[in-house]
Amino acid sequence: MVLVTGGTGLVGAHLLIHLLEKGEKVRAIYRNSDNIQKTKNLFSLYKKEALFDSVQWIQGDILEIPALENTFEEIDEVYHCAAMISFDPKEEETVRKTNIEGTANIVNFCLAKNIKKLCHVSSIAALGDLPEHESIITEETEWNPEKPHSDYAISKYGAEMEIWRGLQEGLEVVIVNPGVIIGPGFWDQGSGELFTRVKKGLPFYTKGLTGFVAVLDVVTIMHQLMKSPIHGERYTLIGQNIVFQDLLNSIAEALKVKKPQYHATPFMMTVLSKLDWIASNIFLQKRQLSLASARSSYTTDLYSNEKIKNALNFTFMDVHSYIKEITNL
Repeated sequence: MVLVTGGTGLVGAHLLIHLLEKGEKVRAIYRNSDNIQKTKNLFSLYKKEALFDSVQWIQGDILEIPALENTFEEIDEVYHCAAMISFDPKEEETVRKTNIEGTANIVNFCLAKNIKKLCHVSSIAALGDLPEHESIITEETEWNPEKPHSDYAISKYGAEMEIWRGLQEGLEVVIVNPGVIIGPGFWDQGSGELFTRVKKGLPFYTKGLTGFVAVLDVVTIMHQLMKSPIHGERYTLIGQNIVFQDLLNSIAEALKVKKPQYHATPFMMTVLSKLDWIASNIFLQKRQLSLASARSSYTTDLYSNEKIKNALNFTFMDVHSYIKEITNL
């Protein structure tokens, strides 16, 4: 049997569908029964309602060790998709605890229960920092602790250290580092918020650059890696490196709404971040634009996907075409 953590998130929910379609017997962890409805809605979106009842749901939390004890019974493989994504400095402690300590708990149970293989979903945020003489980030690019990183990036890097610890203690592991994951069904979180904001009339765009990938590619690669003899490796998963302006324009075209019209310069994004900080403290609300998010919006990082393409002979979906596809679901 296969265990999926984070089965009520974008990647985990799509992974459940993929695994069930491949004939896998699947168990998934949930914290709140209300969250299961989002996954059920995704199954309905793909007209896979009949598959949903095949999922063996078990309530648990990756931070609660007693609750995980029974979760690992009769499990052979684990896909660790659960994570907290936040760039709000006020949530730093929770982000680090969830992503690092939670991953450590999963690794410890995998070791204790003799799990055959673990696939960990990391992020391109955990990849290294380019030295001046290089222009593209790969799996071999070294992490530079002297450079500024978001709390989220640090937490995902720390989580990877726990995975490598598991490898050293005898656990077969593989790590995937997806870029910004595009997919349907979760429009109120992650990349889904981009679609929601553009639909409402997002006025600004930036000229930052980063890697994007279709969620279907992510889960397909994860399953192929788990079924392969490959272990002790990590792979960058990006379909394309895309300028934010071009991505937002593709979303606007797919939704048939007005494209963002105004260029938000790095200076403007920094000012907006500071104003957001003031508003969040006055009105006691969650940050909408942290300084880390502002910086990432105009950073121009290029990522290579050659390693995974060569390992699995994999061809990625065109992200712009995929955007059109999911808006028509």
